[in-house]
Amino acid sequence: MARIERQDLPIIDDFGIQPFDHPSRLTLLEIIEDRHGKRSTIFTSQVPVKQWHDIIGEKTVADAVLDRIVHNAHRVELKGESLRRKWNKKDTEGNA
Repeated sequence: MARIERQDLPIIDDFGIQPFDHPSRLTLLEIIEDRHGKRSTIFTSQVPVKQWHDIIGEKTVADAVLDRIVHNAHRVELKGESLRRKWNKKDTEGNA
């Protein structure tokens, strides 16, 4: 855990693919609390931010985590078709 907290810029990729269980929820809170106001963290997710509260679960912990990561965040929301789908279409068309 200490190793994660000391990283310059951790990237939490595919955040919210599955709901958090109790130990994971508390670990996330601990990491975010330790980094809050000191260091940045990048989150990537296919899940809209408005659904993160439900994914984290346990209202009090979810409020604490989201208060620290959402309100001071620089958000980039991408729209459009997945690049993977576009690449797969090109591969399929090229092999026809």
